[in-house]
Amino acid sequence: MAGKTNYQLVLDRTLKEISDSGRVPPLLLHSCCAPCSSYCLEYLSEYFDITVFYFNPNIEDEEFERRYKEQVRLVSELETKHPVKVVKGVHDTGSYYKAVAGHEQDPEGGKRCRLCFELRLEEAAKVAKEKGFDYFTTTLSISPLKDSELLNSIGGNLSEKYGVRYLYSDFKKKNGYLRSIELSKKHSLYRQDYCGCVFSKSRKLPE
Repeated sequence: MAGKTNYQLVLDRTLKEISDSGRVPPLLLHSCCAPCSSYCLEYLSEYFDITVFYFNPNIEDEEFERRYKEQVRLVSELETKHPVKVVKGVHDTGSYYKAVAGHEQDPEGGKRCRLCFELRLEEAAKVAKEKGFDYFTTTLSISPLKDSELLNSIGGNLSEKYGVRYLYSDFKKKNGYLRSIELSKKHSLYRQDYCGCVFSKSRKLPE
């Protein structure tokens, strides 16, 4: 049986190719929240022209807006090599409940989470295609509770479907998660104590 892919090494190779090319390609970065995006933005802005895509229909209204405001504030404060923009996706919680119907009682990390990842990443892929981005990816892999193999598999499949390159990554590597905590403290970011959906809120599992 083949071992798991080291997605940090895959990312290292991609970043070297980009650096050697002298280009600064546009990247659509799906973000679940400011804390998770902090390290990703600090790291990737060395190589990309980043637009943060805040698209999270799994999050209820009040929490959604609170996280969005923190995302915008972080981008305004964070020092990056290249400018970063923020785009707010359509907030339709109904699309989330429709996507996970029948899986409301699944354990965290189960089929419901996969369906949620697919919903958010597919919208990112669509926007990346429509707006002419070279790459798309997500901040989700920075969480120790998120399966990078699963996220990269979904991203790769969507890359083939929409014809936009997926930036393979595992942002928890290279102490990425620890750096996100440091940056969250530095910028006094709101750090939620659950993933975002009402099901994870009842279990209080963090990002």
